[in-house]
Amino acid sequence: MALESAWEIVENTSYVIERFRETKMAQGYYGDSILNSVGDISAMIVGFLIAMQLTNRWWVLALFVALEASLALWIRDNMTLNIVMLIYPVPGVREWQAG
Repeated sequence: MALESAWEIVENTSYVIERFRETKMAQGYYGDSILNSVGDISAMIVGFLIAMQLTNRWWVLALFVALEASLALWIRDNMTLNIVMLIYPVPGVREWQAG
């Protein structure tokens, strides 16, 4: 929970917000609302509790891949795409995300 909370703080720093804007991922992005950050932390807790119940690591990995893939197809956004585009923006991915 501390790691997710730390990311929520870092994600809302002016440096990261400007980086998101530079990569044109979110030109009008001004940072997350408090409600959004609380929702992200809550989702992380639920995911952690689900992962604890799955005794086989492969099921946890499969669930992660399935969720990332379904989010990519459904809303063209997920954690993996955010990390990739934050570190090394790929023009083709940016165009695909723009729809």
